[in-house]
Amino acid sequence: MMKKITVVGAGKIGATITKLLSQSGRFKVQLLDVDSKAIASINQSAELTTAVIDVHNKAALIAALDKQWGVISACSYTVNIMIAEAALASGVSYFDLTEDVKTTDAIRVIAELAKPGQIFLPQCGLAPGFISILAHSMAQQFDSVDTIKMRVGALPQYPTNQLMYNLTWSTDGLINEYCNRCDVIKDGRLIKAQALEGLEKFSLDGINYEAFNTSGGLGTLCETLQGSVQNLNYKTVRYKGHQYLADFLINGLDLGSGERRHWLKKFSKQPFPLHAKMSC
Repeated sequence: MMKKITVVGAGKIGATITKLLSQSGRFKVQLLDVDSKAIASINQSAELTTAVIDVHNKAALIAALDKQWGVISACSYTVNIMIAEAALASGVSYFDLTEDVKTTDAIRVIAELAKPGQIFLPQCGLAPGFISILAHSMAQQFDSVDTIKMRVGALPQYPTNQLMYNLTWSTDGLINEYCNRCDVIKDGRLIKAQALEGLEKFSLDGINYEAFNTSGGLGTLCETLQGSVQNLNYKTVRYKGHQYLADFLINGLDLGSGERRHWLKKFSKQPFPLHAKMSC
């Protein structure tokens, strides 16, 4: 018997999750989004239904989750707590992709109220998510582990701008990664490192890359492995030169923290940084 599952968010990631689940033969999927145009672009089938809904309307969301087995949030982390609260009230299991540490901490508190058999599992993406599972699994194959280094980067094969990067997921999530402090185990101690620092460079198949600290990518792995490893860190991989420009945009301009995030979000949605080449 196929399980009924709801995906909230019909963006690029949410649409992909919906397609994979609905074609798996194991789930009947309900896709929700506030954007009617995004919903209209999704092909419905016997295994997929869609509806327009505002996730800020908790009563409507709870009603939509009636008789569902679980809900996956493919939304910005800013609405994940609301969705998790609706999942709790509906008695359904909850999953998300967030890298935001504070949001995850809040959902852990919500999970303490869960009914038997009800699952709350945030951070289910690539990083955080799969990369931490992989690193932990590999570490268990050794009698002892001194250092774990995790490097992840979703890069365009043919970048079209000076930043050498094209945003394919959450704008809020990317800003979080580049602005928030990063969990690191160094010499056996859990510390907070600064995002965009710890720059290292390497070459793979003749292409030059760089990696630097970003926030949230290792999920709760530091918590899991503290006391078992001496060094553990996570860095994001980009093409050479990206870190310098990103650091200038984020830290080189004289902006307050709140204003900086607002400006970065607005800036990242313009064609200049993501789709057009810069010229002198």
